[in-house]
Amino acid sequence: MDFSIEVKRAISKHLESFLGEERTSIIRRVLSYRTRYITVCLEDIYQSQNASAVLRSSEAFGFQDVHIIENSNSFCINPNVVRGSDKWLTIARYDGSSSPTLDAIEKLRCSGYRIVATSPHVDGVALENFDLTKGKAAIFFGNEHSGISQTVLDNADEYLYIPMYGFTESFNISVAAAMTLHELRKKLDEQKITWSLSDEEAAEMHYSWLYKAVKRSDLIVERFLNENPNLLHK
Repeated sequence: MDFSIEVKRAISKHLESFLGEERTSIIRRVLSYRTRYITVCLEDIYQSQNASAVLRSSEAFGFQDVHIIENSNSFCINPNVVRGSDKWLTIARYDGSSSPTLDAIEKLRCSGYRIVATSPHVDGVALENFDLTKGKAAIFFGNEHSGISQTVLDNADEYLYIPMYGFTESFNISVAAAMTLHELRKKLDEQKITWSLSDEEAAEMHYSWLYKAVKRSDLIVERFLNENPNLLHK
């Protein structure tokens, strides 16, 4: 059953009583750093350990949403790499159509994101000079051999690269993503950007996380609602 936001807030308060004060405090602290201002897009990654490492980095840096595009390669989360980080993320998958990449781009554009292609092989802006004040950004990372597709290159609003000083032509995808997300996280914290979740988004996420964190939360919520039937009329 899908509840109103008021009901979810009441349930969240009740669920918190089943966690220790330290765990409750950690969840609230992590929630305060969560953002959807930047979102991560992985296109056709075929080595699960690399994509799973990007999920782990995304969660660690506070980026809530990850978009996984499966044109030719299906992505399976590697539990030994993500170490449970994926359960705190919102993961969208695109597959089964004639162009999953275009599906993702269209959805992100409709949500107000700039489409930003990462590639060392096209003219673009260096990571340290990327302007986050211009608006929300969807950062696209390509697969291990060919990088991002021509479809992304043709439809990108901006291009981003990490400066390199050796003979190597590119970084490993998981390394490139970690470096990029670290730098963008610093920019968010340093610049005057409204990047935090809305009150409703935060309440929704708080409820979702507590539901996952508390053992037998389904039974606890059922009992709580039975004891407070008036809540369902809010």
